[in-house]
Amino acid sequence: MSLPALPQSLAVDTRALDDLKVRARNNPETALKDAAKQFEVLFMNMLLKSMRDTVPQEGLFDSEQTRFYTSMLDQQLSEKMSTRGIGLAEIMVRQLQRQSHAVPATDAAGVNGINGIGSVPGAAAPAGPSRSAAPVGDARAFVNRMWPEAAEASRTTGIPAHFILGQAALESGWGAREIRGADGSASHNLFGIKAGRGWQGGSVEVTTTEYTDGVPRKTVERFRAYDSYASAFEDYARLLKNNPRYAGVIEGSRDAASFARALQQAGYATDPQYADKLTRVINGNVLRQSLLG
Repeated sequence: MSLPALPQSLAVDTRALDDLKVRARNNPETALKDAAKQFEVLFMNMLLKSMRDTVPQEGLFDSEQTRFYTSMLDQQLSEKMSTRGIGLAEIMVRQLQRQSHAVPATDAAGVNGINGIGSVPGAAAPAGPSRSAAPVGDARAFVNRMWPEAAEASRTTGIPAHFILGQAALESGWGAREIRGADGSASHNLFGIKAGRGWQGGSVEVTTTEYTDGVPRKTVERFRAYDSYASAFEDYARLLKNNPRYAGVIEGSRDAASFARALQQAGYATDPQYADKLTRVINGNVLRQSLLG
């Protein structure tokens, strides 16, 4: 991350503090970086001061005047050193951004799968920051709406309900990118399950993204359509419980990372980052806060 140059005056100055407040209202992202950068300067100054304090300053040439100029020198050194940065400001920015956004850095949109499994059409995202962030309020509404269905699927499969909710959230963008028909009708398909040749129910065709050898490509695929979310969760539970290829998923559901890796190894999705993305959603603050209500 490249941080902007430090303002000439620090926020400890009243005028500079007022200026920082104005920038926070007009451009919160820039103000956050400036504040973190200024904190790094103050930290460096405190560090230099603590180092100075370990050295005796009662010599023949020491006086209040020399200590004053030494303090000014340390301030200049702090600002000069922080222009290159020691990494503290960047760490603060990343941490504060994770806390201020509904979904982490780390929660990301899924991509489509193979062998009868897919993901949210048009929602492919490269590895990195999420593009499926949702406000905690929206996520909480999604969790409250889907919890009974997830709990029933959990009883059927033995997979923890919040793991199932996390996957539904990843695949559907917390319900905001549910697969829909050409007329906008809901498919109730929250898990990106494709309609293979053996599927006897309804379906919708949409443009989606598949990964081949790690390279994304657009393709038109047919996805299953259900008459309700309850039916979608029931179908998901049947798929994982009755299909031998997902036996490892059932057995590996002791923790989020094992569950996610087992899904990817079984071919649930072609995105090479799918397991990492799913793990981050399940372990993320948004799902945790939503479950707490």
